[in-house]
Amino acid sequence: MRNMITEDNSNPNQNGIGTYAKRMVPILVYMLIYLLWFHYLENRPAQIEYLIHTPWDDKIPFCKYFIIPYLFWFGYVAVASLYFLFRDYESFRRLYLFLVTGMTLFLLISTLWPNGHDLRPVITGSGICDRLVRNLYSRDTSTNLWPSIHTYNSLGVWYAVKNAERLKKKKIIRILFMLISYSIVASTVLLKQHSVFDVISAFLFAGTMYYFIYVLDLLGLIGQRRAQAA
Repeated sequence: MRNMITEDNSNPNQNGIGTYAKRMVPILVYMLIYLLWFHYLENRPAQIEYLIHTPWDDKIPFCKYFIIPYLFWFGYVAVASLYFLFRDYESFRRLYLFLVTGMTLFLLISTLWPNGHDLRPVITGSGICDRLVRNLYSRDTSTNLWPSIHTYNSLGVWYAVKNAERLKKKKIIRILFMLISYSIVASTVLLKQHSVFDVISAFLFAGTMYYFIYVLDLLGLIGQRRAQAA
């Protein structure tokens, strides 16, 4: 991960298959670690030490149709990441740092403070969206929820698109990504996958990371210090 964060990208035209393969290694290693860690959390003996529930959760209606943007998230984050990896590596480095920091924080919180909720309704319908929601509920436990990674990563993708120089003039694309990101955020509470508390927390974490990565330009500062030390 350190090599990816500090790697010089001054001449992107020299990128070849070997360069991309090298860049993929820390991504694949981290994803393996993340998936194994998350699998452990989902399959450890059931324990919810912190039940997350707010009065707002009871006021938000359940809407099965939001299963579509919720499931779309999985490809959304992956495709956006690959786009930046191959077309705008500087933006990818920022997105990678954003995602990895938040996902690691999520794993640590879930490990140290087991949490969950009791928001899910009983799904009795037979439509395709009903079946998709039941399948989601059966595969994804109502534990390890805080903060909402669906929310955090969706915001991360939107921030990357919003700040990418090569997309500055692509107004339609920017608006489309913003709408997709916020529809995914809405899906987390409308499907009763997350509490409002999970989503608000994700916004706060994402805002903090946005400040360090895009406002302070943390990677740029690291690069400057390395250049001065060389």
